[in-house]
Amino acid sequence: MEYRITTHNEFETIEIAQNFESEKFENMIICLDGELGSGKTIFTKGIANGLGISENITSPTFTIIKEYTSGELPLYHMDVYRLDGNIDGVGVEEYYNKGGIVIIEWAKTIKDSLPDERLEIKFKVIDENKRLLIITPYGKKYEELCEAVL
Repeated sequence: MEYRITTHNEFETIEIAQNFESEKFENMIICLDGELGSGKTIFTKGIANGLGISENITSPTFTIIKEYTSGELPLYHMDVYRLDGNIDGVGVEEYYNKGGIVIIEWAKTIKDSLPDERLEIKFKVIDENKRLLIITPYGKKYEELCEAVL
């Protein structure tokens, strides 16, 4: 099943993220895709805010993985765009079972290395402020998550 939600500003994107965070569980995997400036990092900020993380959330473009451990659960924020599909030696898969929430920006670039069970969100730019979020759950946990939140 696929869900489609239109947001009209950054605050609505953050609110949706916080709704997902409210139903969080350990080893939650959220895969984000969309063009530059479409809202992936804004969504991540919403998750972080809901977790009580006060650090400034920025895209980990050059560091690949940023760890935030000051919240209710650890947040592992990844930007895998620069990896060009090759995750050898980076340790991405090790984070899937570290007990936190994993958010992967540009996830489609490492599709073969993603866990079978995950939540995928595609961000499509409609205009300067409006975004279409296409949300696809993979696995029973993620289907139940979407039913609870959407």
